[in-house]
Amino acid sequence: MFKVLCKSGRARRGVMKTVHGSIQTPVFMNVGTSAAIKGAVSSLDLKEIGCQVELSNTYHLHVRPGDEVVRDMGGLHKFMNWDRPILTDSGGFQVFSLASLRKIKEEGVYFSSHVDGAKIFMGPEESMRIQSNLASTIAMAFDECVENPAPYEYVKNSADRTTRWLIRCKEKLAEINKEENTINKEQLLFGINQGGTFEDIRINHMKEIAKLDLPGYAIGGLAVGESHDEMYRIIDTVEPFMPEDRPRYLMGVGTPRNILESVRRGIDFFDCVIASRNARHANLYTHKGVVNLNNARYMRDPAPIEEGCSCPACKNYSRAYIRHLFKSGEMLGMRLAVLHNLYFYNHLMEEIRTAVEEDRFDAYADEMGPIFEGRA
Repeated sequence: MFKVLCKSGRARRGVMKTVHGSIQTPVFMNVGTSAAIKGAVSSLDLKEIGCQVELSNTYHLHVRPGDEVVRDMGGLHKFMNWDRPILTDSGGFQVFSLASLRKIKEEGVYFSSHVDGAKIFMGPEESMRIQSNLASTIAMAFDECVENPAPYEYVKNSADRTTRWLIRCKEKLAEINKEENTINKEQLLFGINQGGTFEDIRINHMKEIAKLDLPGYAIGGLAVGESHDEMYRIIDTVEPFMPEDRPRYLMGVGTPRNILESVRRGIDFFDCVIASRNARHANLYTHKGVVNLNNARYMRDPAPIEEGCSCPACKNYSRAYIRHLFKSGEMLGMRLAVLHNLYFYNHLMEEIRTAVEEDRFDAYADEMGPIFEGRA
């Protein structure tokens, strides 16, 4: 199912075969929270800009339009007209982000919907049923993401409960995948490592969940308040205990520099809203640094966002025009900017894979990391 093809240091070049096609890794998953990329980007656009995997949000789709609606429409792939892999998160992150609207118990989490205040219960079994209704390629286990920093005893108890929830997820998904009416009987389950910034909790939790022999493993609970150095420390701590022959997913991360540093530490899968979110505010990534099209210096600039870029925005429009669209409040400005940033991220991953294949990844990361962080 997953094979490491070659390595450059700890950086890995691999391929994962799924029922919806192969995934070349390292890979950046394009985030379509409600089965659409914010910024009026369609599934057809995603193919044009090189997206391999689309990621959708279990909680949001459960609330609206309802996972049973998606099931009745043939699953997410048919619903959004996308025939490549889809990963759905479990709803566990909402345990963190909707802190004022939830109560955590052993059986699961009680929510108040952020849309209409309706009472919602979600536990491991419910999350697996919802994700099966969505019929994604990869389902994430239901977990609790704790804030950083958090008290040691709370984090330990939370990680232990996440392990118990993971066992329930595995049992429930296996049961659902055997049901006659299940859309995707090959749906895969990834487990999630938790433990805050405590190394011993992280290691013990990773050892425990590795025993469950799952198709893939994620590191969760990072990029939620800790520094980048702390995040890299936790990756360095956990990675030696992650199965070598399974894909490794760092959830919710990150900037181009974050991705380079995490690939350097053996990570294969990434997702983050920052690429599209920054684009919607006219902050655009290039190989010379970040371009902010709100700046007056671009008012009469005839150049594309990035010379040599083959995204739909750069092939057809100038910085001056796209800046005008932003200043005029035209949706086309956001659309072109999101297309550029996602194209940049998807093709950044191609560059990373090539650098690993040619055993020059460290040199590539050392050169480009500081550039990606700076201003063009």
